[in-house]
Amino acid sequence: MSNNELADESTLYIYADGPKADATDAQLKKIEETRNVIRTKEWCKEVIIIESPSNNGLANSIVKGVTDIVNKHGKIIVLEDDLITSVGFLKYMNDALTLYEPESKVMHVSGYIYPVKTKDQSDQTFFLNILSCWGWGTWARAWKHYDHDTNVHLEHLNSKKKINDFNIQGHADYYYQLILNRDGKLYTWAVKWYASWLFAGGYSLFPYKSLTLNNGFDDTGTNSKSESGFYSAPTDYIEVTKTDLKEDLYYRKQVDSFYAKTIPHFKIKFILLLKKYNIYSTLKKLVK
Repeated sequence: MSNNELADESTLYIYADGPKADATDAQLKKIEETRNVIRTKEWCKEVIIIESPSNNGLANSIVKGVTDIVNKHGKIIVLEDDLITSVGFLKYMNDALTLYEPESKVMHVSGYIYPVKTKDQSDQTFFLNILSCWGWGTWARAWKHYDHDTNVHLEHLNSKKKINDFNIQGHADYYYQLILNRDGKLYTWAVKWYASWLFAGGYSLFPYKSLTLNNGFDDTGTNSKSESGFYSAPTDYIEVTKTDLKEDLYYRKQVDSFYAKTIPHFKIKFILLLKKYNIYSTLKKLVK
């Protein structure tokens, strides 16, 4: 982060979660080691640390952090701790957040794009009706749509076509994530944010090349394990200029195809999880 252009003009808020009630001595030691690092590093002009005495979990930490910051500053750039950013990441995010602030339908800015074939184009950004949260930004005006109530989102998904569209033409498992959240088998935030702005008629801005790299596929992550299929070679800079507010059908088709080729083994793992909780057969009946 300190190597990013504009880092010396930025304020960094770090939300450091606390230990679980049953944390082992080894886990407590890792938490303290992490806090020692964030207390001494000067990644930006100003670093403000919010340390929790107990464990809030990833979802609660993200939701609280984003809510606090957008209420204070009107907009936010969000990074989780396993992301590596290109030198131009902050510039891209700031340019996009400034340019599209008046556009109420633009609700999310992504710093990552899936590893898809790019096309020759003058615009280096485009809009999609899908989500990536590997380095992203939003505004208070958009975050006000965030709804943590899974049932509200499921009410929108009342037909097979709507479920299929929400699931990236049937290749992702976002609908099932909502079901698991509803039933208390999963507790996440990103799928609810995706549903919140999508059902509010929003769009997400994407770069044609990524500005972030996810370093969390090393078997240590909370929600991600070992997988290289999402690797997208990052670039240093992306120029942000005004582009038509509509979904780019070329890139949507590319992302749909990527999901179709890459996600099946993830779906197998997810189905095994559903079967573990004895809800797979029920879901099959719901989507027929």
